[in-house]
Amino acid sequence: MVKENKTQELEEDPGGRRNKVTLRVFNMSEDVWPFIREMGNKQSRDTEIDENAGLADRDLFTEARKNDRYIFIAPKPIDSDFLSYYRKLFKTTNLEVWVPKTHSGVISKDIISDRVLWKKIVKLGRQTNKLTVTAYTTSPYFLKLLTKLALAGVNISTPSAPREKDAWTVNFFGSKSGIRQLAQMSGSKEPDLVMPDGLVCAGIFDAAKIAANKYLREGGVVIKTNKGHAGAGVLIYRKGDLPDSYSRCEIKIRSDLKLDGYWSRFPIVVESLIEPNYKIGGGFPNTEFLIKPNGEVELLYYCGMRVDEKGVFKGVEISDDAMPKKVATRIIDTGFFIGEEYAKRGYRGYFDVDFIASKKGEIYTNESNVRFTGGTHVYKAARELVGKKFMNKVCVLSHNSYEIRRRKIYSFDELLSKISPYLFDKKSKEGVVVASASLLAQRKLAYIVFGKNRKRAEKIEGFMENAINS
Repeated sequence: MVKENKTQELEEDPGGRRNKVTLRVFNMSEDVWPFIREMGNKQSRDTEIDENAGLADRDLFTEARKNDRYIFIAPKPIDSDFLSYYRKLFKTTNLEVWVPKTHSGVISKDIISDRVLWKKIVKLGRQTNKLTVTAYTTSPYFLKLLTKLALAGVNISTPSAPREKDAWTVNFFGSKSGIRQLAQMSGSKEPDLVMPDGLVCAGIFDAAKIAANKYLREGGVVIKTNKGHAGAGVLIYRKGDLPDSYSRCEIKIRSDLKLDGYWSRFPIVVESLIEPNYKIGGGFPNTEFLIKPNGEVELLYYCGMRVDEKGVFKGVEISDDAMPKKVATRIIDTGFFIGEEYAKRGYRGYFDVDFIASKKGEIYTNESNVRFTGGTHVYKAARELVGKKFMNKVCVLSHNSYEIRRRKIYSFDELLSKISPYLFDKKSKEGVVVASASLLAQRKLAYIVFGKNRKRAEKIEGFMENAINS
């Protein structure tokens, strides 16, 4: 049964000092709201919003903490059994979940519109010396929320967000065209910052012509909207996917681009199809950083991404041997360079850089996510459960949307019972951590697997998958 967690009044510690309070807003849909709004199919649009909301409980792991008061604002209520599981796993006692009465997809606006919730937040802020506020992304809607809180007399700290005047960096460098411009400007300073050959264009007619030419010349092409999400907004055409005459090829591409409004509204990137070498970081190496309030760039981890044939991100593999050391050094150096460029322009907070390891031996920069990422919660959970140096102790595998083949939908307790032999053990530091309950309604599972090495992690993952599908 899904229940909203009851709130409690702010308490003071025995010494009279107010405990540190973190307010976390899960606003994933806001990161790509213009893109979602332009999806041509209403059902697809609603599904996208619901799927994003369904990842809210997974985002709890991003701020995993034991002692500080942690208030999580989610688009929808979170399963009470999952909250109990989370609290026990991380020994968290001060977690509360607050939910706006309306779920529109733009949660920052929903918070402001909910008078009861808004008063509760303002009261909390006024009772706290400094309220730390974080969000999945620093969207324009989130910035308005911060402004209203400040006007209401709340003293706010936003350690993982840029100042309002620098917030343009989020959308610019987090877009396909923005990171491509940075690469073009930086070629002489950082020759390793290389992207697949491509062009940025406006309008589906030019994009279709350019893409048809590239497809027929190279035997493949990739078309990307400026800022898509989780594989949506990316078209990958391989050899044999399109007609072999220019006119029919162009017509087919143009008809595909007409299906969704975002292709007409936003810039389009047309680039060469790179065949990945799956033996190197799963074909898609990645590294994540944090730019601190003072502008210092800190490496968090490097990993291999788990990506399907359609280009949809599924999860990560984090370990010291996720890729050859030479490749790890290369992507870390490039990531530091990019981070320093972001920092100079005022960005603060989390970001990652996605790469493609080609079969020809090249390492291409693919894109950058200028926000919390699909691997941040994995990294934070691993630090909390295994320790700061977890990368040389365990191999960590994650999956954000594993498709459960069983027809009947699991309740969270049923799922835990089914995979109980493989759940994370705090002594051995191995096993499965379930990262979401809400996705079960969609017959999907988000999880994190810990193993002493990759072979062990994959073995545990396989046992778990067999158990839930049997």
